[in-house]
Amino acid sequence: MITIHPKNKPLPQPTTAETPETPATTPETPKPSKVIAVVNQKGGVGKTTTAINLAASLALEGLPTLLIDCDPQANTTGGLGFGRDDARPSIYDLLMDHHAADKVIVPTDVDNLSLVPGSKNLIGANIELVAQDRREYRLRDALAPVRANYPFILLDCPPALDLLTLNALVAADGLLVPMQAEYFALEGISELMSTLDRVTQSFNSSLALEGVLLTMYDDRTNLSQQVTENLTSFFTDKLLKTSIPRNVRLAEAPSHGKPVALYDSKSRGAEAYRELALELLARNNMESPEVARRRAAAAAAASALKSFTKPEKKHRFWQSSK
Repeated sequence: MITIHPKNKPLPQPTTAETPETPATTPETPKPSKVIAVVNQKGGVGKTTTAINLAASLALEGLPTLLIDCDPQANTTGGLGFGRDDARPSIYDLLMDHHAADKVIVPTDVDNLSLVPGSKNLIGANIELVAQDRREYRLRDALAPVRANYPFILLDCPPALDLLTLNALVAADGLLVPMQAEYFALEGISELMSTLDRVTQSFNSSLALEGVLLTMYDDRTNLSQQVTENLTSFFTDKLLKTSIPRNVRLAEAPSHGKPVALYDSKSRGAEAYRELALELLARNNMESPEVARRRAAAAAAASALKSFTKPEKKHRFWQSSK
């Protein structure tokens, strides 16, 4: 039996009470955006794949979404079709206060999706930030002027606990933790939760666990089922219902510079991330414009069909009378 050593309890679960609801009398007041860090100290668990495809799925649901590449490898940037360009303003310039956020954000080929590109210069940022004031809060402060423009902001974090990841955790409202259903992934859970607890206590008291996402999932194996049972008992409702299957289209899409929703919208990977986006919206009591539009279109079609099939009133004026 595989067990998770519960050295630390999961972070406090976010509730709708944390964000006050907008009064019905002032609908024009923008709701604050939700910043979600996609994080796991273990590499190779699908953080970048999840960041790219979840952000794209949210954007395709009609929600303006900002994706920030916090990893020096800049795989998120390349996965959206942007080549290496050291002269292009990036997250490095944002953290070092060289440029304001609106000067660093670039549009992508996905409607409603914008990107703050990554850069290899981030390798040196860990050293340069040490001497900076409010070094842990640089990203949160830089995002403050543009937060209201995006219902969701996703941060793709590097697989290490350094100043880059710490900046992401301090800027975030919630944490999305991708992990594989395997033994070594379980071993790191206690360490990860301990790290998040320390960040919550020292830097960001409002930080909460948004959810744990199973990636590269194969429900046909006994190991996957056993790991799922252990995670369910440990995280309860924080284990997301949606899981991401192993899918060749997900692996191929980055080489074409596209999220899987544009590369192959009918693939299992695209459908899984679409379901993940809808589950995330439901957990935050939100409805996407696309869902509302589809509901309105379905209602209009049903109304038109009902009108078309309604039996007409019979007229007998053409019949001769005896």
